[in-house]
This record gives sequence, C-alpha cells and structure tokens, in this order.
Amino acid sequence: METHLADFMRGTTAGQEAEEILRKCVHCGFCTATCPTYQLLGDELDGPRGRIYLIKQVLEGATPTEKTRLHLDRCLTCRSCESTCPSGVHYSRLLDIGRAVVEARVPRRGADALLRTALREVLPRPALFGTAMKLGQLVRPLLPRALKAKVPPLTSAGTLPAEAPAALPRKMLALAGCAQPSMYPNINGAAKRVLAKLGIDLFEANGKGGAGCCGAVRLHLNDATGAEENARRNIDAWWPHVEAGVEAIVTTASACGVQVKDYGHLLQDDPAYEMKAVRIAALARDVSEVVAAEQTALLKLLRNPVPAGRLAFHSPCTLQHGLKVRGGVESILTAAGFELTPVADAHLCCGSAGTYSILQPEISVKLRDNKVAALTAGAPAGIASANVGCILHLQAATELPLKHWIEWLDERLQAAPEGRA
Repeated sequence: METHLADFMRGTTAGQEAEEILRKCVHCGFCTATCPTYQLLGDELDGPRGRIYLIKQVLEGATPTEKTRLHLDRCLTCRSCESTCPSGVHYSRLLDIGRAVVEARVPRRGADALLRTALREVLPRPALFGTAMKLGQLVRPLLPRALKAKVPPLTSAGTLPAEAPAALPRKMLALAGCAQPSMYPNINGAAKRVLAKLGIDLFEANGKGGAGCCGAVRLHLNDATGAEENARRNIDAWWPHVEAGVEAIVTTASACGVQVKDYGHLLQDDPAYEMKAVRIAALARDVSEVVAAEQTALLKLLRNPVPAGRLAFHSPCTLQHGLKVRGGVESILTAAGFELTPVADAHLCCGSAGTYSILQPEISVKLRDNKVAALTAGAPAGIASANVGCILHLQAATELPLKHWIEWLDERLQAAPEGRA
C-alpha cells in the first residue's frame, strides 16, 4: 500500500513503524473473513481493512472525527486478522498507533472519558481493585444483573503460597497480575501445584515494590506511558531472580503473556530498560508451554488415565492469535482423560477482550452468546479456557462449570494415586 505520511508522523519511531506495516498490506480482504466485528456488523469500516484505510488517512493528514474513533473503538484487538493475513501485516501495532493519534485529535469527554479513566486507574492496581472486588463479592446477591456478571463468587481457595512445599531443583517466576488474584486466586495456586509435581518451584515476586499489572489494561486504554511504568516495575521486581537463574516467567493469563512478550517493543526507546525488557520478553512463557515441555514427566503422572468426561476448550484470542500457541492445551487435556468436544468457529473472539465488554457491551454480549452456543453444542460437562477475562465473561452466560484448564488438570492430578489419573 503506497503511503505518504504527514509531517507530524514522518521521521518518528511510530511513523516509521506505521509506514512499514501499511506497505505490507495488499488490500486482499482475507482479514474480513475472520474479523468478529465485520461478521456482526457487515461494515467495511468495522473490519481490519477498513480500519487500516482510516488510520492511513489520518496518518497522511486527514482530520479524524468521532466516527473515525468509534470504528477504531469497536475493534477487539483479537488479532484473528493477523493469523489470516498472507502478507504478515502487524495490524495490532498499527491500531495502537492510529488510536493514539485519533484520540489526541478527538479527545473524549463526559461519561466515556470518566469510565475509561476509572478503568485505567483502578484495574491495574491490585490493592485497590482487590478491595473493590471483595466489597462487590460481599454484596453480590444484591447487585444488578449486568454488574453481578462482572463479579465472581467469593472464594479463598488455592491462593499461591509464598514458599514451595519442598525444595525443588528448578525455579520459575509467576506473574500474579492485577485482576486475577482477587477474582480467581485458585488459578495460580493450581499452576503451582501442577508444576511442583513436575519438579518446578513456581513463585511470585510480590510485596512492596513487587510485580503487578502487566500493563495491557493501560496500553489498550491509550495510556502508553502508564503501560511502560507497569513494565519497568515488573522488570525491577523480576530482575534479581533473572540474574539468579530462573528459567522462565510464567503467565497463567494469556492476555498478560502477550503483553510481557512485547516488553522489548514497548521499551525500545528506553536505553535504561531496553536490553532488560528484551531479556524478560524472551523468558516469558504461557503456562501451557511450560507444561507441554514437560510432556514425558506429565505422561508418567497421567499413565492410563480413567475417562474424565466431556470438556469444551475455549482458546482465547491472546493464546491462539497473540502468542500463537495452538494445540498444546488440547493435547494436555486429552492426555488427562478428557474428551474434547468440537467447537465451531473457534478462531472467533468471545467478546471479552480486556475492557471491551464494559466499553462495547452490545457487541460483546452478541459475541459471547455466539461463543457459548458453539462451546455447548457438543454437550460438554464443563468448559476450559486460558484467560481470566474470558472465564468471567463466558461464565455469565452458562451454568456449566467454567475453569482455567490448569485447574481442571490440577483436579485430575490431586484426585489420582501417584502415577495414575
């Protein structure tokens, strides 16, 4: 795609990256076939190709409007289009650049601005968000239906212990994150128990000055500066352990994994952190990658598993399109004795997409209902996923038990005699 950037973009880091991305696009339209919002709305401007044209026009000097901003807002950043694109267009990065430019020229006002500020300032702070969530859980039966769907039932089970139960030869860091510890504390607890059986001590760098939010919330709410601050905080908390030889930085929320793996790009203009960020990104692993790499040891634990029932697996967009991790979780669950049911249109987003379900509720609910229908079509006894936001979002539309896949695996291992699941 021929591009002629305006003076305000020409020569900048963002401008150079945007131009490189735009020049790869060949207008083929393959991306529209796998875009959830285009499938729902049927508007070219609500698909990747149309949004690319909008961004191109703005970067070349056209004046954006609130309508321009709306079409960009409606994008889930699911990155399904990137998996489809034959030319390797890195659409998500172009979208970040375009959104920042448009929002600077068309500032938000009123309730929209207030809501986004609240999300940006509350969600990434675990202490503040955790307090708010605990209060919400205490009065959950009294909450309106829409708000109740955003508050999981109160539970204290499975929190991640500070120390390993026994000395284990291998060490890996776990990212606690911002929302997951208060909403679903058992996820990291289950990961710790499973990895301990594989000889790996999984621990968190918490406490004062410890790791916290990965930065994705702020980045996708157009606060790149805040996202960079989150990344630096995490790097500072992790770096002594990296120097001490931890093997990996493990994320149990696939959305966080995408963000941490992008730290090198996020801090590319920071000479004090650039090299550390690249190192941290290289160490980042989704928990499914860690478990899959220990396949021999896992199979010994899962020798001759008894049937565990039918399970549907929802692969989050951040896992299959962002991290490009496909098939690993399915293989692990099958080895554990689960019969996986077929899921139609598994590449399409469930509508959670970070804060999208709050900011674009109508589209989000339609996508959620479509996804739940696909997940339950095979009559599973339960549903597994790999991202906290997807779990919360989908659970509001089904009575089936819906857990992180590592929790399903943990239950199998805990219930089984040694060497038999």
